[in-house]
Order: sequence, then C-alpha cells, then structure tokens
Amino acid sequence: MSDKNLSRLRRSRQTRLKIRELGHVRLTVHRTNCHIYAQITNAAGDKVLASASTAEKELRAALKSGSNRKAAEVVGQRIAEKAKAAGIEKVAFDRAGYRYHGRIKALAEAARSGGLKF
Repeated sequence: MSDKNLSRLRRSRQTRLKIRELGHVRLTVHRTNCHIYAQITNAAGDKVLASASTAEKELRAALKSGSNRKAAEVVGQRIAEKAKAAGIEKVAFDRAGYRYHGRIKALAEAARSGGLKF
C-alpha cells in the first residue's frame, strides 16, 4: 500500500474509535475513481441501517458519471431520504480519512440539506 493510503487508513481508524466511544449512529463514506458510496450503521457498527451509492441501478441510469460532485450530491440526498425513512435524524460523519473537500464535501452538504444532522 502507498504511504498516502496508509495515512488515510490511520486517520479513519482514529475517527472510528472516537465515534464508537461516543456511541453515535455513523454515516460512512467510501470513494473510488468510478463511484461514491454512503451507508449508515448503528452505534455498535454491526448493522447497516441505510445505504446509497452511484452503483445502484437507478442512479447509474440517471447519472452520466458516478465520479463527480453532482453524483455525490445525489447520493447525499438519497442517503438522507433513506435515513429519514428509517427514523434516523442525527449521525456522526465518518469521512474514512478522506479530506473534507470535493465529492466528500458535496455529499455531506447534500445530506445536511436533506435533513440529516451531524
């Protein structure tokens, strides 16, 4: 693994330890070159309560590309809708060690505008 990825994993481990200590429901984001994924897990981290990604069939058909800010905004809105349907309003944002800019920031802001609090 590259030093850059190891650093990201180290940062994500620290974030996850703190979120687990606080006992919050967690909104986790994962990003690849082609897609962006978001999922909400319970406080223990063993059960996925809601998920959304650009790899879903409906979103793939609607989006030209799954790897841009527009796609991240759509995923953010979708995860907020699914969370509200599951009765979740407050989450801890786990950006998995990624910097808070670009697609990660777009997803977070879209989720906030969709009604999630973090």
